[in-house]
Amino acid sequence: MTIYNYTALKNNKEIVKGKIEAGNPREARENIRKLGFLPTKVEEEHIKGQNDGKDVKSAKKGKISKLGLQDRIDFTSTLQILAQSGIPIIESLLFIENDAAKLKIRLVAQELRRQIMNGGTFADTIAKYPQQFGQIYIGLCKAGEDSGELEKTLERLLELLNKEAAIKSKVIGTLMYPVFVIVLAVFIVLIMLMFVFPVFKDMFDTMGKELPWITAKLMDIGVFLKTYWYFVPVMLGGAFGFITFLFRWQTSKRKIDEYVLKIPVIADLIQFSNFSNFIAVLQVAYDAGVPIIECLYLANLTLTNYILKTRIEAATTKVQQGQHLSSALRSTRVMPKMILFMIATGEQSGRLGDMLMQATNFIDKKLDNIIDVMTKMIEPIMLIVIGSIVLVLALALYLPLFGSYMST
Repeated sequence: MTIYNYTALKNNKEIVKGKIEAGNPREARENIRKLGFLPTKVEEEHIKGQNDGKDVKSAKKGKISKLGLQDRIDFTSTLQILAQSGIPIIESLLFIENDAAKLKIRLVAQELRRQIMNGGTFADTIAKYPQQFGQIYIGLCKAGEDSGELEKTLERLLELLNKEAAIKSKVIGTLMYPVFVIVLAVFIVLIMLMFVFPVFKDMFDTMGKELPWITAKLMDIGVFLKTYWYFVPVMLGGAFGFITFLFRWQTSKRKIDEYVLKIPVIADLIQFSNFSNFIAVLQVAYDAGVPIIECLYLANLTLTNYILKTRIEAATTKVQQGQHLSSALRSTRVMPKMILFMIATGEQSGRLGDMLMQATNFIDKKLDNIIDVMTKMIEPIMLIVIGSIVLVLALALYLPLFGSYMST
């Protein structure tokens, strides 16, 4: 298949330009006519560029680059606006292919358009790329296409993606300060041990007195690190790799996920950040007409904590066996009581979709309050940590001097 640049007339008046993929120029002209355009000029495109070559080759093989969260937001936003304007999906993808800011988004649009023109539907086409779009995106698009409300589904998806980005931004923003302080503290301690303590070693040796144990230990560590300085990046890299391994290895991750749910405030942050996405997806899927079991399956994909995920899976099984949603979720003992009350009320009144929307707003407000509390708590905790480190280093340096002064 070859990519052709074309110039055509729309409604015999407006001049349009674009790209289309076909086996030969004749087939390209036929495909352009299928779009409702009258082709006036068709010529083969010659693609150049080192970076573009690899991606174009990949796209021709039916493979597309993985889309990040912001990439999916940009793609969905453009697609939703064009769909809302009444533009057919193929023309919308053609616009994205020609005018998207990022190359990988253009290539995604190109590959999707090519497959749809060969007889596929939008939902069935993106279902071939679960790593790029995710099961939630695919499932909701399938429901929207089946119900004839793809435009509304794209709007709901865009809200979900923006919500996910906002939550991620809040959590990262909360954790950025303590991480920065910890990194700074490690850097200061290394500087003190490697360059300051060895300077005092000769002076302490001339005193001829036994050093306090804390001074002796830190002095030995400082001399060792200064002599074998190349161990420092190895140790830091090893520590980072070990921590990363602990969070990725399923056995240790399960233990960590279980432990963090027992820590005050942290447990609330984990629960509400997980359930914020869970309830939002549940509400969007339910409004799109997805069966409740499928809604729970899609919503459960958003949970990152192993304990929460396992218990919600057990609740899904109970719903599948005929139990009410509120009763099944109540048995997990991890869902906030207010959310359970709202879901039960929605089931009884037949307004589950509206109550799920209210539950989403409640969780968002609760999550904002938790993040505010954590932000206020982190500052004094970090001050205590930094103060403790400074105190230990100061005592290690000045205890020998105080001891010498007292003895004289």
